[in-house]
Amino acid sequence: MVYNLALQYTQNIEDAEEVAQDVFVSIYNSIDKFQANSKLSTWIYRITINKSLDFIKAKKTKKRFAFITNLFFEDSNEVKHDKANFNHPGVELENKEAVEKIFHEINQLPTNQKTVIILSRIEQKSQAEVAEIMNLSIKAAESLYQRAKQNLSKKLNN
Repeated sequence: MVYNLALQYTQNIEDAEEVAQDVFVSIYNSIDKFQANSKLSTWIYRITINKSLDFIKAKKTKKRFAFITNLFFEDSNEVKHDKANFNHPGVELENKEAVEKIFHEINQLPTNQKTVIILSRIEQKSQAEVAEIMNLSIKAAESLYQRAKQNLSKKLNN
């Protein structure tokens, strides 16, 4: 559950493994703070989403800094930092380009819309589960999903 959700955000096996490890360390360190106001799985989903978003944010910051400081290796003209490749094990080679395009557009959505799409369509959670995980009312989760779907549709049609 944790690894699959992290993989949906990072779209890279190694990054998803790193996020999953961070999630389990965080769970271990804060299990005594779990108040049982929701299911344990909901709490773990929230931690995974937050860790995934933090990881992506940190990676973008690191890439920007690296880009600004030095684009090439000192001893050659080779580029140090290439754009990350889409690396998802559940995607067959012939579908890779289409799925890469879809995930690229999902990544362009605002964070809450991206999360609702991942939870609803990829993780196949019910609206009630999505609402609970995102700490929203069911109507708010449904509305957010509709906005995300419309925005994604516009992006893909362009």
